[in-house]
Amino acid sequence: MYDWLIVGAGFAGSVLAERLASERNERVLLIDRRPHIGGNAYDKYDDDGLLIHQYGPHIFHTNSKQIFDHLSRFTEWRFYEHRVLAEVDGMQVPIPINLDTVNKLYGLNLTSEQLQDWFAERAESIGEIKTSEDVVVSVVGRELYEKFFRGYTRKQWGLDPSELDKSVTSRVPTRTNRDDRYFTDEFQFMPKHGYTRMFEKMLSHPNIDIMTQTEYDDVKNVIPHRRVIYCGPIDEYFNFQFGKLPYRSLRFEHVTLDKPWHQSVGVVNFPQTNDYTRVTEYKHLTGQEHAKTALTYEYPSAEGDPYYPIPKAENQELFKKYERLALATPDVWFVGRLATYRYYNMDQIVGQALATFRRINESLPVGADTSAVKVVSASAGLVS
Repeated sequence: MYDWLIVGAGFAGSVLAERLASERNERVLLIDRRPHIGGNAYDKYDDDGLLIHQYGPHIFHTNSKQIFDHLSRFTEWRFYEHRVLAEVDGMQVPIPINLDTVNKLYGLNLTSEQLQDWFAERAESIGEIKTSEDVVVSVVGRELYEKFFRGYTRKQWGLDPSELDKSVTSRVPTRTNRDDRYFTDEFQFMPKHGYTRMFEKMLSHPNIDIMTQTEYDDVKNVIPHRRVIYCGPIDEYFNFQFGKLPYRSLRFEHVTLDKPWHQSVGVVNFPQTNDYTRVTEYKHLTGQEHAKTALTYEYPSAEGDPYYPIPKAENQELFKKYERLALATPDVWFVGRLATYRYYNMDQIVGQALATFRRINESLPVGADTSAVKVVSASAGLVS
């Protein structure tokens, strides 16, 4: 008899499996439908010996020392500050937009103070910021919006920014200085030996058994277990009874080139040209020394694995129907991006998992056989 059946071996499921096994000395069966652990952060060595991210670039960054310290139990780190260029008007310029972006694009020599005025002259007055378009044009104006954001967003989401919630473009700042880092978090590192090695160490506890290429429906009535942590799609758990929650997917084209380097930064975005949105060169991220280099081209898709919940009001209304069912389901905790229909960075998922573990400890004393108390995570995750 397992104390816990955990569905999904990404960050949420793996962090919880380790905590339950090591801190509560409980038996955990961790399953995943994919042939590997690590979820979308899974990395591997390709046929040429280059370390690549199977599902596109995953850059770890956080301002939480607690989360960084927790993951440091399972990996050493390599310092890495992520930088991205966007190919616009035939030039490669920094994104997020900064002082160098504008000066290079327009052949100017503005100072930071002058750039503030330059933005203000072009910014449009928006009464209430509701959409992704509103966010951008209210800060930098319509021309930069068209160059950097509209085409990229239409490719990425299959929708115009005017149709998407403001949260999509709110994630990308605009700067008036020369800071070309994509993130400004205090802790910016990559696992020294890769994400998969970190997950392997995290899940090495003898109380944890792992089954990959395993569907929840195939084991839920076969393998005895007391409680479930479900990190899969919440609509699938309830057999899509209200209809499918919409997601945007991705297709990845992995390429190895017989030369040491291809581009000057880890990622180059293509908001104006090509069907792909971005190209990643992994040696920038991993620090690996190799005579060849590995790239990934990303093509957004309406079909495929669920990657990005589509942020529209009607989709949130549909999710709320499933949320009500989840909160009424005893002895099942719904945790993670797919189970809560919300995009999270990796550190946020780790934080949600650790918060869920604390709530499990509070509501379910070790050795208790009673049903769990139903609560809702403060970070918008569902816990039952």
